[in-house]
Amino acid sequence: MAMLAFSLALMLGAQAAPPPSGALQPQQTSPLPGATPQTPSAPPAPPPAAPAPGQSVVSPPPVGRVFAAEQGLIFNAIRPDKVMDFETVIAKLRAALANSKDPVRNQQGWGWKIFKAAEPGPNGSVLYVFVMDPAVKGADYGVAKILAEAYPSEIMDLYRMYTGAFATAGQTLVNLQPVGSDGAKGPGNSGTPVVPQSSSPRVP
Repeated sequence: MAMLAFSLALMLGAQAAPPPSGALQPQQTSPLPGATPQTPSAPPAPPPAAPAPGQSVVSPPPVGRVFAAEQGLIFNAIRPDKVMDFETVIAKLRAALANSKDPVRNQQGWGWKIFKAAEPGPNGSVLYVFVMDPAVKGADYGVAKILAEAYPSEIMDLYRMYTGAFATAGQTLVNLQPVGSDGAKGPGNSGTPVVPQSSSPRVP
């Protein structure tokens, strides 16, 4: 009997002994009674990446040149040393309007006249005046947009020449309202031309 009791004591002591250091412990795989299982959540969205150093950010396109009246003017103050560049771009503009397959562009070309002032402009600049008579309603008179449509492979060089020629910050757009002979503006009054217009169309 004593030998049997001693053997039982050895067996119980072996079962109660702690596991050796470094042994893996079994993990519970079933939820506890009454516990609510957790729903896995989606990982948070990464923050938007900042532009790399030296990377240019594309700015939105500028607002187009659209007239709200039937006639209008655009003043361009050009640097004297950039007159040749500006007139090169203007020659391209004339050809783009004349050769476009878009009837709106053709119509713009019929009424778009370009003048060079004899008097100096602001700060000794050379003043070019665009006269839209008539102006096409809703049409965009932005030079850069017209050039981009006609010369997509040349637009970067043309745009650089065009913007680099200005002596002031951009253009000045003026909407014109006709005035009657009595000095008052009347509805539907288209004004009296000083010089009768030719019956043949004028191409810019």
